[in-house]
This record gives sequence, structure tokens and C-alpha cells, in this order.
Amino acid sequence: MVKYSREPDNPTKSCKSRGSSLRVHFKAKRYLSGCLFAHKQAIPLHACRGVGRTAQAKNRHSNGQGRWPVKSAGFILDLLKNAESNAEVKGLDVDSLFISHIQVNQAQKQRRRTYRAHGRIKLLYVHPAILSWYCLVAEESVKKEPRLEAALRKTKA
Repeated sequence: MVKYSREPDNPTKSCKSRGSSLRVHFKAKRYLSGCLFAHKQAIPLHACRGVGRTAQAKNRHSNGQGRWPVKSAGFILDLLKNAESNAEVKGLDVDSLFISHIQVNQAQKQRRRTYRAHGRIKLLYVHPAILSWYCLVAEESVKKEPRLEAALRKTKA
């Protein structure tokens, strides 16, 4: 049984998804597929050295640095599909799902060796992550009533 850091308030109207070894809805799927296949949208990166600038990242209120992480975007798209299929099994409306909680944790470091010249060996660490989230069904929105001050002004006039 997988433990989540936080449980949804209403488990009957939610679905969960979890994945690891990481190096929505439709907006997230469209954004990630645009990054993955067509390179139409860059993922902005903040305060990174050695990352090139692109105009696509400047559109996202960033300093202009951005990349197109194909492996990570593909992995997150697979998790979105997993969450959708979990929602379909529970009988939830897939079109009204939204991601309510996301958590990324460090996984155990994986150690490998690289063999160098002159018989030397260097340790190589891989830093995977564990990503977990749950999605909720959006409830019907309540119309916002006009402000009391505006209503009072209309009555005085």
C-alpha cells in the first residue's frame, strides 16, 4: 500500500497517481505535449547556469532561460494518463478533474561507477525523485454576488 503525504477530503471524488525515477488536466497535457513533440513551448528554468535563452521562456515571465525536457515531460504525461484512467475506473468525470495536490520527494541515490583512464574509478550518483499527486472533481462554481458597497451606491443614487 502506497502512503501519500496528504489525503483528499472526499476520497470518492478524487483519483491518485504516483511515479518514480524522474530525471490536469487538459491544459497540462497540451502544455507538455507542445513541449515534448513540437518544441512549441519551453519550460522556463530560474537561476540556472549554462542554460540558453529562448523567446518561448520569456513569454512565461522568466529571465528567458528555458529548455524542452523530453524525458521528464513524457514521464509526467504518462502519470496524467494514469490519473485519468484511475478516475474512469472510479466513475468520475474526466473533463472536470483538476490537480489539487502535488508533492515531489527525493528518492534514494543510485550509485554507479565510471571507469577512467589509467585504471581509475569514479563514483557516479543518480538523483531520482518520487512524484505523487491527486486530482479532484471540480464542483460547480457559485456566482459571485455584487459587492455590498456598489449595491449601496445604486440605492442612494
